[in-house]
Amino acid sequence: MALVEMVMPKMGESIMEGTVLKWLKSVGDTIEQDESVLEVATDKVDTEVPALEAGVLKEILVQEGDVVAVGAPIAIISTNGEDTGSSDPATTEAPATATEEEIPQQTVAASAQTESAVAKLDQPASGRFYSPLVLNIAREEGISMQELEYIPGTGKEGRVSKKDIMAYVDNRSEAPQQATEQVNNAPQQAQTHAPAAPKPAAAPQPQAASVKPAASYSGNVEIIEMDRMRKMIADRMVESKQTSPHVTSFVEADVTNIVNWRNKWKNEYKKREGENLTFTPIMIEAVVKAIKDFPMINVSVDGNRIIRHKDINVGMAVALPSGNLIVPNIKNADQMNLNGLTKKVNDLANRGRINKLTPDDLSGGTYTVSNVGSFGNVMGTPIIMQPQVAIMALGAITKKPAVIETPQGDLIGIRHFMFLSHSYDHRVVDGSLGGMFVRRVADYLENFDVDQTI
Repeated sequence: MALVEMVMPKMGESIMEGTVLKWLKSVGDTIEQDESVLEVATDKVDTEVPALEAGVLKEILVQEGDVVAVGAPIAIISTNGEDTGSSDPATTEAPATATEEEIPQQTVAASAQTESAVAKLDQPASGRFYSPLVLNIAREEGISMQELEYIPGTGKEGRVSKKDIMAYVDNRSEAPQQATEQVNNAPQQAQTHAPAAPKPAAAPQPQAASVKPAASYSGNVEIIEMDRMRKMIADRMVESKQTSPHVTSFVEADVTNIVNWRNKWKNEYKKREGENLTFTPIMIEAVVKAIKDFPMINVSVDGNRIIRHKDINVGMAVALPSGNLIVPNIKNADQMNLNGLTKKVNDLANRGRINKLTPDDLSGGTYTVSNVGSFGNVMGTPIIMQPQVAIMALGAITKKPAVIETPQGDLIGIRHFMFLSHSYDHRVVDGSLGGMFVRRVADYLENFDVDQTI
């Protein structure tokens, strides 16, 4: 009988952790290989995790609601294989009683451990970026901004991660208690010879200004708790605004030729393919062509480095029945023709609405398109999907009177127009590049080949 650790699997590029939603098996249940054991939520998508080994679920190591890092153990499965593990007798023996001379050293070591457990920087890290999650934890634990600046960070550029602040909170509250227990557990005879252990420093008291008072509400209101997805969206939107200085450029494009071409082909395409021919793949095709012309839009930022992506993976925002948005990606969109883009757009949109997207569908995006026109909006100022540096909003197509140039002179006619809104990260994308890119997308739309077939 062998005991095998079941670990949190990697469920997509850049996904580093998952939240345990529900255990599908209980301790003692028999599990077949590849049988689903639990449900995990990762970045807006829920996934069932299968067992890699058949056996009996011996122990559950994490509870529902816990956030677990990729690669961390989540359960123990007892298999029918030979148990290669062996217990070392030395590790099971009861430790020898400490001598009188050892007790003072243990006491001093415990005191030193207490001081080092609550590690702090020598100088405050002023101006350091803190994610909304870290700030929320600090507020809940009564950690002031001044105290927060002294917490060592292991993240990029010394940033404080969730793991850093939780370790600080645990050590701050437990270290004095651990040192006291070690002193109290020493033999009474040794205490008469050992010097008194130094009194642990008291944990910093929360400052009143750092604790947000509970809000009070008057009138006829309804309090709605955010669901898990809405909390994720809120955190990412705030983080994006704090990370990237957003600038938005607007261009109005004449898409009359596209409207007429689609009206000509949509019924035949529906009859032949059984799918709808929408404007979205046509717009994405134009965006992909513009990215090829301006590859520095297809980048991300890592500290002081710019990462230029050779693959063009276009994300498309999909509205869910709950009202939330999810952004699956079209991988290698530059290698697809218009028919391929149409099928991929329909597939991702349909699976997104019924919560059947995989973590890989949501990872690896290099540029994002949001069709705000589907809600009747003529334009918008979208927020960048980090770590990308740009996003485009497609407005509603509307009829307008316009001046039409002809060999016989200018005429007034009815044309179809739409606004393109291009938000970009001004750290690495200047106004000239951001403006030229959206103008180039409009040029591709206005020069759409009406003689092509699909």
